[in-house]
Amino acid sequence: MKLKNVIKSLALSMLITIIMLFVLSAIFCYTNISESLINPCIIFISTFSILIGSFLLMKKIKQKGLIYGMILGMIYMVLIYLLSSFISMDFSLGFGSIIMMILGILSGAIGGIIGVNIKL
Repeated sequence: MKLKNVIKSLALSMLITIIMLFVLSAIFCYTNISESLINPCIIFISTFSILIGSFLLMKKIKQKGLIYGMILGMIYMVLIYLLSSFISMDFSLGFGSIIMMILGILSGAIGGIIGVNIKL
């Protein structure tokens, strides 16, 4: 049952990411915002999506928020890494990729802790 909830929360996180990336691409396409902001925006979108997904996951599971949040963040980041590596045909693991993975895991942990402890 927990695996089913993890998969649903992971799918929700991915959906949030896709929607926010479409919005971001429209903003960059139709405005004069500097392209140097693309990477920080992508990092924010990814960590925000993981945070929301792990928060909602913990509202269902209601236990071990740190562990399950970190697992969700790790799975999300590995899937994003594999997808982007497959698309670019470059499977190198650079400093930026490692930072993204760490931030994703931390974001999942934070969302999990908040989700377990907040009573709504």
